[in-house]
Amino acid sequence: MLTVDLSGKKALVMGVANERSLGYAIAQKLRAAGAEVALSYQAERLRPDLERVAQALGGALLFQADVTKDEELDALFRGLGEAWGHLDYLVHSIAFAPREAFSGRYLDTRRADWLLALEVSAFSLVAAAKRAEPLLRPGGAILTLTYYASEKVVPHYNVMAAAKAALEATVRYLAYELGPKDIRVNAISAGPVRTVAARSIPGFTTLHEQVGKLAPLGRNITQEEVGNAGLFLLSPLASGITGTVLFVDAGYHILGLAYPLEQG
Repeated sequence: MLTVDLSGKKALVMGVANERSLGYAIAQKLRAAGAEVALSYQAERLRPDLERVAQALGGALLFQADVTKDEELDALFRGLGEAWGHLDYLVHSIAFAPREAFSGRYLDTRRADWLLALEVSAFSLVAAAKRAEPLLRPGGAILTLTYYASEKVVPHYNVMAAAKAALEATVRYLAYELGPKDIRVNAISAGPVRTVAARSIPGFTTLHEQVGKLAPLGRNITQEEVGNAGLFLLSPLASGITGTVLFVDAGYHILGLAYPLEQG
């Protein structure tokens, strides 16, 4: 059986909210492979939950950092440098748009909601990667999480779809610029999973059910499958892969006009 040994590696996972987060699934796999893990979270009100998560990960380092505030991002990466001296992996699991931006028409998106969604969900990867660059060692990797709505219309995803499209473009540009330093940048496009963030999307339950019925594998994905894919993309097993969006969605993205097979 092929195993991944990441002993001595250091990984920052940004945006974990609780044990149901996809970022947590990736952090679990990194820790199981031997890497040391640090977590960053948006606000102090989240710290009690993150302390429990950190304990479950064997005592992960905790840093509070709102990605819309440069001084807090500066403090985060300064703290990582002081604690570890270097970084091997950066996992960006951050996305946000106001709830009302999902419920109305995309045509009615407010400027403030657009700017906030793009800043938190896409620009934050640029801001984090810039600060991580001096710490990342050759052979390191950056990973983010996206969604199929960046390519095709998913009703109610609205401004977050635009943010994910910007995020995927960011992956390609970062991969191009960091490649000469032997730092890889990739994304996972995960199928619908019941996370805290998913609750903000109207009709998510129906979407989850329909994808499970129509996907070629005949089911929805699990958090563990996202964790496994994240471990692969970050590890030396994926040393030749960069600038890529890897779909982990039970094959749903290959469908054109989807309909239940029993309908003929």
